[in-house]
Amino acid sequence: MNKEITIVGGGLAGLMLGIGLRQNGIPVKVWESGHYPRHRVCGEFISGRGQDSLARLGLLELLKNAGAIPAKTAAFFSEKKSSPVRELSLSAISLSRHVLDNLLAQEFRRLGGELREGERWHEADFAEGVVRANGRRMQAVENGWRWFGLKAHARNVELTADLEMHVSPSGYVGICRLANDEVNVCGLFRRSAESGDARKWPEILRGAVGSLRQQRLAGAKFDEDSFCSVAGLSLRPRRAVAHKECCVGDALTMIPPVTGNGMSMAFESAEVAIEPLVAYGREEMPWAETQQLIARRCDKLFERRLAWAGRLQWMMFAPGLQNALVSLVPRSEWLWQMLFKQTR
Repeated sequence: MNKEITIVGGGLAGLMLGIGLRQNGIPVKVWESGHYPRHRVCGEFISGRGQDSLARLGLLELLKNAGAIPAKTAAFFSEKKSSPVRELSLSAISLSRHVLDNLLAQEFRRLGGELREGERWHEADFAEGVVRANGRRMQAVENGWRWFGLKAHARNVELTADLEMHVSPSGYVGICRLANDEVNVCGLFRRSAESGDARKWPEILRGAVGSLRQQRLAGAKFDEDSFCSVAGLSLRPRRAVAHKECCVGDALTMIPPVTGNGMSMAFESAEVAIEPLVAYGREEMPWAETQQLIARRCDKLFERRLAWAGRLQWMMFAPGLQNALVSLVPRSEWLWQMLFKQTR
């Protein structure tokens, strides 16, 4: 009789881990406080090794059949300058989280997993056999800044590339194509800990009057039902071995959204955890060793890209560097390829 694994959080990492464990015959229970389908603050852009992880679990074709579309090009914009359109070194795919989370939840249930939808985990500790996959760790202020994210779907937006990244002094917004002539508009923003921001969300997403982002989104028709927000974000990288709990996904650490690698890391961390947890479930490995092995493998897998992503995030907000980033990086084949490779 195999031991049961409990996963707290039914997002990308939690559901993929649950699917992988069920494919290996391990009993799994996932606790998810929300309901499916739902919108989430997310770039909805899977770029990097996460596609390989999905393919190995037989899920990539499932996503493509559900409406995932390829993303092959990118362009960068400051408030006044624009870059040429560049080919991505590796093609990404874009799919609404409204579709994706629901799809993974259905697959998990089809495989015999127990999904406790609409139920919150109330235990204070994450004991033996419990995996934390319940998203980011809240931090109200980091280095004097409050970080928050906004997201909405929109129509009537013409893009020059499959992904456009618009930077400004207060944040950046990624706009990517989705199926059915929609785009996903998702941004990371900051404000000082002392200041408030009375602007409404469409105004924040559209950007400053006269900016290239405002021009791009001037005629956008936002789907208000798709709007969601998140606050208390921490973008400081954290090592897995420093956690007391067994963690995957954003509960482990967050990568700055500008890299477009957050969804990929959720899938990758889940795949890393499958083999050790299967061994634990079959009583072939003690829990402490299982947790430590997962943590070491995650740190080895993510350490380099988190370091490079931190440098890129700093450059995105450094005064005077935004126009240089837009003007120089996409025009330099070496810089473009190097930064893309190092953050994936």
